[in-house]
This record gives sequence, C-alpha cells and structure tokens, in this order.
Amino acid sequence: MFEKKLALHETMEFHEVINFMTTSLLKSKLSQGVVFDDDLRALLDKNVKLSTPALTAMIKLYSKSELEY
Repeated sequence: MFEKKLALHETMEFHEVINFMTTSLLKSKLSQGVVFDDDLRALLDKNVKLSTPALTAMIKLYSKSELEY
C-alpha cells in the first residue's frame, strides 16, 4: 500500500554508519594476512563473516532513501 522511505536525516546517518562499517570490514580483511596470533585472526574472520551480510542489508535499506541521484 504505502512504501516507506528514509527521511533525509536517516539517510545521512545511515551513510555514516555504512562508511564506518565498510572501513572496518576492509581493515579486518587486510589485517587477516598480517596477524600471526590465531585468536586475533579468528576474531577478524568472525568480524568479516558477520559484517558482510549486515552491510549488505544496510545498503539495501539505504537504497530506499529520498535523495535524488
């Protein structure tokens, strides 16, 4: 019936969170090859596995923003 869209302030906040999560995900992926501690590597791997689907879902919601491209 009605399609809900994000308001401008929600869109901007979502953009900031997506940027932060993308940077964090990139840092975790890059650090996996440099880290020698198995426990830390496992934490980084878990972060990558959990962040990727969450980031994908957030980008899908972000596409409902009111901004004109």
